[in-house]
Amino acid sequence: MLMIGPRAGLLLSLALCAWATPVQALDVATAKRRIDHNLDQSYPDILRLYADIHAHPELGFQETRTATLLAAQMRKLGFTVTEHVGGTGVVAIVRNGPGPTVLVRTELDALPMEEKTGLPYASRVQADYRGQPSFVAHSCGHDIHMASWVGTARSLMAMKDRWQGTLMFIAQPAEETVGGAQAMLKDGLFERFPKPDYGFALHTGPYAAGQVLYRAGVLTSNVDSIAITFKGRGGHGSSPDKAIDPVLVAARFIVEVQSVVSRDKNPQLPGVVTIGAIQGGTAGNIIPDEVRVEGTIRNYDPQVRAKLVAGVERVARAAAMMAGAPEPDIKIGDGSDSVVNEPDLTDRTAAVFREAFGPNAIPKTDFISASEDYSAYAAAGVSHSLFFEIGIYDSARVQAAKNGGPPLPFNHSPYYASAPEPTIRTGVEAMTLAVLNILGN
Repeated sequence: MLMIGPRAGLLLSLALCAWATPVQALDVATAKRRIDHNLDQSYPDILRLYADIHAHPELGFQETRTATLLAAQMRKLGFTVTEHVGGTGVVAIVRNGPGPTVLVRTELDALPMEEKTGLPYASRVQADYRGQPSFVAHSCGHDIHMASWVGTARSLMAMKDRWQGTLMFIAQPAEETVGGAQAMLKDGLFERFPKPDYGFALHTGPYAAGQVLYRAGVLTSNVDSIAITFKGRGGHGSSPDKAIDPVLVAARFIVEVQSVVSRDKNPQLPGVVTIGAIQGGTAGNIIPDEVRVEGTIRNYDPQVRAKLVAGVERVARAAAMMAGAPEPDIKIGDGSDSVVNEPDLTDRTAAVFREAFGPNAIPKTDFISASEDYSAYAAAGVSHSLFFEIGIYDSARVQAAKNGGPPLPFNHSPYYASAPEPTIRTGVEAMTLAVLNILGN
């Protein structure tokens, strides 16, 4: 028989009571009031940060200025900050007693494209992209994500009396090229720092500002990149019989590869093959030696993914064979898997969103056709994970588009521009509430 003294028995009883005490539900209304109060004081600084980031975008793995800016913000808040994780990534940790570890991710990078929004703080930045100068723009919303990320950190640090556990805020490079998450993981993200129990990320979308959208289960698509070099034999444009024309081979491939989608794939399952770039030749009367095409494969099902990849390779080889051309160089790179939201965490967080945002908390019925390497963190063990969206456009503009007016620019459009207020506020409110719902008591 185990004998214990009165003091030990009391401590054991207290421990058992603490273990058995159910987690207290988050007082959403009170928490949201505190978040808004804190935001009212810090919002001018957050807006200035947003405009600065928007005006100074950087491409993947080149985000040195952006990373330094965010690292400085987090140090001021009291986080322990490590820079250069996975290249330009930032990891900021703060511990506030015992409890779970919660990851909150943002992205640092922008896109190689010219901005045409006309905003007073629009980007005019140019940078090297594949050896050529290119304009750079935050045309996917990562500027909003970063501002919301910093705002969430500010809110949580101002409410340390309301939560216990560890915050792990990460700023990831190169999301647009779906390489940044893997780079951070390969650099020991979950070995050098606490492995998260929960993970959250948000993304802007072409919806009304103030809306928060969520979906349990599969959310984004699998993605694989296509890079094929078709080889020929150069010659004079007037004598194609003395050459092998890789432009014709590439053109035939671009048209015929769509038969993989229309004929090989189950028509009830989504799947897309898009060729977005073709480079080759120097003049209209010269048949070049080679032509390079680049594209993307998107889908939501592993079997569809395998079938599309195999079909692209088959059509590329067949197009070359029909012209008597050499075997093409085919590179279909592993991109990223679908983001899959854990149903239990989605339901738990959605209940908070509905209470906080009312009819602006909207369950999604469809998939997101784009892809996200946030899925890499779940694959590395963050199984309790939720990725949600927030809207960016004035509600009147959204309604006008629904009534047949000008369509809303989608992510990656040169005209894609958020309304900072209330978009950033909504991002901070939603993310802070999601974290408090895990760590709060």
